Amino acid sequence: MKNLLLFSLVLICFLPNTAKSQSLSESYDFAIGVKMYPGAITLKKSIGDDKYLEGIAAFWKRGVRTTILYEVNAPLLDVDGLNWYYGGGAHAGFYNSKYYEGTTLLGIDGVLGIDYKIKGAPINLSIDWQPSFEFGNGSGFEGWGGLGVRIAF
Repeated sequence: MKNLLLFSLVLICFLPNTAKSQSLSESYDFAIGVKMYPGAITLKKSIGDDKYLEGIAAFWKRGVRTTILYEVNAPLLDVDGLNWYYGGGAHAGFYNSKYYEGTTLLGIDGVLGIDYKIKGAPINLSIDWQPSFEFGNGSGFEGWGGLGVRIAF
């Protein structure tokens, strides 16, 4: 499943895109919702010129991980509201004593995904892959990402 997701996202990067000079036609200023894998709360805020900041707070048995991402969006396939995005950022993981002996680990993140804002409805859907590298004892490369469902304003 992870390989299929990665292949799909890489393929999309090479699709022709004739609408690069246009701004996003079905955009939003702010969106809040959930992201699945792992379970997370996500907030996405426009900072102008088809650029967004996304904050993610993921919760699972190991602890909590907070991430901030800078994302650049571009139209995809001339479909109103359909965009692809890429970017990067950083995270901090706060792990419980069963994992990494209660430590806080820092890391860097990338992101590559597809975003769709349903026309005429306050619903935003996304799917992405978020590779990251965490620094510290017992850490390293991880692949995150998943399906996001948000209410857009």
